Amino acid sequence: MKEAIGLSEATILDERKRQVHRTGQGELDLACNTDSLAGAVSQRACVFCGSRVVLYPIADALHLVHGPIGCAVYTWDIRGALSSGPELHRLSFSTDLKEKDVIFGGEKKLEAALNELIDRHQPKAAFVYSTCIVGLIGDDLEAVCRRVGEAKGIPVLPVQSEGFKGNKREGYKAACNAMWKLVGTAPIDDIPPLSVNILGDFNLAGEIWMVREYFQRMGVNVVANVTGDGRVHDIRRSHGAKLNLVQCSGATMDLAKMMKDEYGIPFIRVSYLGIEDMADSLYQVADFFQDQDPTIVERTAELVRSELSQLMPKLAELRKDLEGKRVAIYVGGAFKAFSLLKAFRHLGMQVVLVGSQTGTKEDYEELERITDPGTIIVDDANPLELSAFIKEKGVDLFVGGVKERPIAYKLGLGFCDHNHERKIALAGFEGMYNFAKEVHLSATSPVWRFVPRREQTPLEVTHG
Repeated sequence: MKEAIGLSEATILDERKRQVHRTGQGELDLACNTDSLAGAVSQRACVFCGSRVVLYPIADALHLVHGPIGCAVYTWDIRGALSSGPELHRLSFSTDLKEKDVIFGGEKKLEAALNELIDRHQPKAAFVYSTCIVGLIGDDLEAVCRRVGEAKGIPVLPVQSEGFKGNKREGYKAACNAMWKLVGTAPIDDIPPLSVNILGDFNLAGEIWMVREYFQRMGVNVVANVTGDGRVHDIRRSHGAKLNLVQCSGATMDLAKMMKDEYGIPFIRVSYLGIEDMADSLYQVADFFQDQDPTIVERTAELVRSELSQLMPKLAELRKDLEGKRVAIYVGGAFKAFSLLKAFRHLGMQVVLVGSQTGTKEDYEELERITDPGTIIVDDANPLELSAFIKEKGVDLFVGGVKERPIAYKLGLGFCDHNHERKIALAGFEGMYNFAKEVHLSATSPVWRFVPRREQTPLEVTHG
């Protein structure tokens, strides 16, 4: 008997089938936040990576990787987090453990490195990241950090981020645990009533500056950026803010929950990507502070009207060439996928595949609610799966990060970088226009005329 099935169904490993779902085809029971399947070459990163991308944008802190030199390759400038002042975070430091250190222990080497680096750079704090080999040989990071911190008079914070402990989300938690030791250690007397912390934004291409300007126009003070353009002192006094705004919920939600439990600071989930989510985030903040400032809602409405009056005519022009094109999205945090879906609808484009590295059950339920029937939703994908899905759906544009770019180019379709290596600001109303221009340039490039049309028909297989 012959049965036509989707190309992707013929290539998914049995162990992975619970991490792939099609909108409208059965009940959503997507496995998520699990360890990656061995041998599947997951697009997901390790625990150390998760902690490193959260903490490294703190610009006046020292960041030291305790481990072999290979781990330090994932350090300098891999996240385009800009600073308005110090740039110590852009320097890459490693203890460079060798065979002898693995045998006899690396604590003495770590202590010597910390003493030298703190004396040379005078940081406001130091973060020390453990790697896989440190977890195996048993170096006591906490003891070394405590000893050096007492001697130097600054916080020296161990980040327990051994790569083998779990997945990238475990790294987020390790980062939040390290930052939590800073929170509540500085005075808050001068913080005004209308005040927020921005959590989970990493100031890629200066995006946090754009968002802070919106809040300034609304009359809202930003106490701490956690962690883009971050400062140690601001994090120490962040418990004085009246509201936490959590964008990348996977990265900083643990910290927001700690602050709510300890200090009673409420938090709301926001997104600064796309028209609807940017405006909704501003309105949520305005609603929260309306009792203290009755005019804040009207100021916010005027801000949004002013920005949209300039943006919408520009988007209408670009939409003429983009209407009907098909898009695949694969990002780190699922929150970005929500905003991207809405942004593509403003451009007349259809999202047919969406996935993330670290999405939760609630994230995927929301994705199923807002996607079209038949849309493929995938958790922790690998290159073979993504390639098969893209072929099956006849995708015109792939949105992802540095690891996804080769997949797009090998398949002959446009690619848009939406990960942390990018140098173009995509947040806010201005960022929406930048995003639309990049999508337009990628999807309509003349080069695609010379690429053979991708296969879109189902794969015929024979059973029995």
